[in-house]
Amino acid sequence: MTANEVGFAFLILGIFLVLGKWIRVYSSLMQQLFLPSSIIAGLIALLIGPEVLGAAAAAVFSPDHFLAQGLLTETILEVWAALPGLFINIVFASLFIGTTLPSLKKVWIIGGPQVAMGQMVSWGQYALGMLLVILILTPFFGTNPLAGALIEISFVGGHGTAAGLGETFDELGFAEGYDLSVGLATIGILSGVIIGIILINIGARTGKAKYVGGKASFSSKGQHGIVDLHNRDASGDMTTRPESVDPLSIHIAYVGLAIGIGWVLLEGFVWLEAVTYGAATDVYLFEYVPLFPLAMIGGIIVQILSDKLDRFQVIDRKTINRVSGLSLDILIVSALATISVSVIGDNLVTFVSLAVLGIVWNVFAFLYLAPKMIPSYWFERGLGDFGQATGIAATGLLLMKVADPNNETPALEGFGYKQVLFEPFVGGGLVTAAAMPLIFQFGAVPFLIGCSAVTIAWMIFGLLYFGKK
Repeated sequence: MTANEVGFAFLILGIFLVLGKWIRVYSSLMQQLFLPSSIIAGLIALLIGPEVLGAAAAAVFSPDHFLAQGLLTETILEVWAALPGLFINIVFASLFIGTTLPSLKKVWIIGGPQVAMGQMVSWGQYALGMLLVILILTPFFGTNPLAGALIEISFVGGHGTAAGLGETFDELGFAEGYDLSVGLATIGILSGVIIGIILINIGARTGKAKYVGGKASFSSKGQHGIVDLHNRDASGDMTTRPESVDPLSIHIAYVGLAIGIGWVLLEGFVWLEAVTYGAATDVYLFEYVPLFPLAMIGGIIVQILSDKLDRFQVIDRKTINRVSGLSLDILIVSALATISVSVIGDNLVTFVSLAVLGIVWNVFAFLYLAPKMIPSYWFERGLGDFGQATGIAATGLLLMKVADPNNETPALEGFGYKQVLFEPFVGGGLVTAAAMPLIFQFGAVPFLIGCSAVTIAWMIFGLLYFGKK
């Protein structure tokens, strides 16, 4: 594979992103679903690729038909297949760079109820997924026990986490888990938005959603995803002069530094494990852990050092968001475009049952546990947790924007603080990365027992501590 072929693959990916954007601009359905352009682009690429158009052409005409591989070449798909595992490191390394890290006391006071709620839901997804696998899917359908971790990986982690664990799926002998998890992540985002909007409408009619602004809170261009011309910042966020170093370049360099620190940490853990309990017990976990959760820790270290040493405050959070956003768009398009539809079809019972169970648990937790665990503004605050538990943090932010457009409740602030004690562990953090290696090393039943215990502990804590306030 040549550099020109790699560059051409990126060029084609960009064309799909532009196509996805303009479809969203002119499609009222896409706007009502608040579907990101990257997901639209990825689904279009999947439809015209070998898995859909190619398979249909081969079935209708012949395997030798010129459309039997779709409209995308093998080289393009080969490049795209490698992108999710690379760009997820950028996304997670960017999470805390450029942010003001609050004190843990402030995080706990304001975001504590949402921390308890989010942790309970995430660990509950593991527990219920493992229970389904152990009792039904493995004995009756031969499903790999590792599938029990897919709800949390896909729903809370999203496309990025699901795609970023691609090598882990392969190393643990569960290659089909990649396609299932990316597919589940798509179901999660769609169900999170659709069910979330339904819940908001029900809440508005029953008086539970007192601050709901509905669609009126979005301008026409806002629904299109376009920033009004008079609201655009012409100068941009320039923290360095371009003749010295371009601001984008220095921010990408900081993200690269965070990834480098994460790599050193991961290699250190692998070495430490090998010379301590690994050699004695033949139990190895860190060799199966991907880089991205450690890249997130590297980002935190970079930010701490920047706070202490950089008196010029060169790091700008908005620019970091652009770096992260670009990486996530590339990741989503490439991950969706390279899904194996046939693998999902071969594991349809597993796919559907995990999706349904995850959605039911999330809705139950929001409707029946959130009011008892979140002492004030439970609807708005719990809605953010529901959105994140079903379709990543962006879905939670979207639903809170609809339910509380003027930020009259502490939902948004609490949701932001929650991430400090949430993201490093679940939703793509260390626990998410280690879940499948733990199941692989210790078995499904011990993992089920552990997850159930943690779920119950967070539930009791939330009900008795925060619920009493």
